[in-house]
Amino acid sequence: MLALTVNAGSSSVKVRLLEDTEVVNAQLDLPVGDTGLDAQALMDGLAEWPTPEVIGHRVAHGGARFTGPAIIDADVYRHIDELSDLAPLHQKLALAGIDAMRTLYPAVVNVASFDTAFHATIPPAASTYALPQDWSDRYGIRRFGFHGLSHAYCARRAAQLVGAPLAGLRIVTCHLGAGASLAAVVGGRSVDTTMGFTPLEGLVMATRSGSVDVGLVLWLAEHQHLSVHDIATTLEHRSGLLGLAGTGDMREVEANAAAGDMRATLAIEVYVHRLAGAVAAMAAAAGGIDVLAFTGGVGENSAAVRHKTADRLAFLGVALSDAANGDASGVDREVTRVSNGVTAGMTAGVRTVIVGAREDIQIAREAHSVGSSSGPAGTGPASGNHQRNSDR
Repeated sequence: MLALTVNAGSSSVKVRLLEDTEVVNAQLDLPVGDTGLDAQALMDGLAEWPTPEVIGHRVAHGGARFTGPAIIDADVYRHIDELSDLAPLHQKLALAGIDAMRTLYPAVVNVASFDTAFHATIPPAASTYALPQDWSDRYGIRRFGFHGLSHAYCARRAAQLVGAPLAGLRIVTCHLGAGASLAAVVGGRSVDTTMGFTPLEGLVMATRSGSVDVGLVLWLAEHQHLSVHDIATTLEHRSGLLGLAGTGDMREVEANAAAGDMRATLAIEVYVHRLAGAVAAMAAAAGGIDVLAFTGGVGENSAAVRHKTADRLAFLGVALSDAANGDASGVDREVTRVSNGVTAGMTAGVRTVIVGAREDIQIAREAHSVGSSSGPAGTGPASGNHQRNSDR
């Protein structure tokens, strides 16, 4: 079955045509400019491709309604649009991609795969903010979590790499890209994550601040007279690595630090400090850690971030092989320190792996699971409560 996947991120749109949900037949990457997605360029780029049998779209926010993939009809489309203010960097891009695919392939079923859906299994203790109950009820406030497609694939692939059943593992998955989040995955199910009601909570990211003191935000509004728009724009687009080091690209930050730039050095230390602390918190949520998995642009390519993070997590039994960690030959490999064939570390139990980000595979599987049995575009079931794949 040919599945077309459209992965709209904050800085690029990645399109893949997959056969049998895994083998890439064709691919196209387009940058996202200040004006958003160039829909015409997207359609022109796919003009010579074969017609897919189903199209899967990554959608950042599914709210409380969507706990699994959903065929996109008018009602689903409207709900995605209504959630745009909770994921402003992503939701409108996803809708633009959906519009383009409907124009180019009007007879093909479109399926939405939600980044929040994987985290629908998080228990109330982890998903609930300590706010008045009437606020939570009235406004639907809870911790949703994001990057679920990446975390789901990463956990499954990590289990394969260490040669153990996913059902028996406690995995902390680290999606470290322009956006960054962690997930505590027990037996293939998310039990906690670092992002919350919006993708702004949690780790330091490329241009996003991650978690900050709410009192700071109130102080800026009340005493410095900054508008809500100014604060939101700064936290989303001018903070994180960019705010600390002048660039949101970790490769540039590391190069500048190596050249003696103290701002860049501090940025890396802040990044790793938050990251290591959050990994430990995820391990606590999971009741321990068997596997630590790095994925995403930074997770896959920054040996320094992995090394510094592992050093801070030595008390959990994390230990990396310097040679394996520094090897730039590729992803989908283990980098655990070994001695005489036995995993090193205090507990001799934590395995560390690097997993190539393949959200396209997860999207294709979900699109196939609900789209292959539907009729023409828009005629299939639109429920967002389809059961997840058992190996997710």
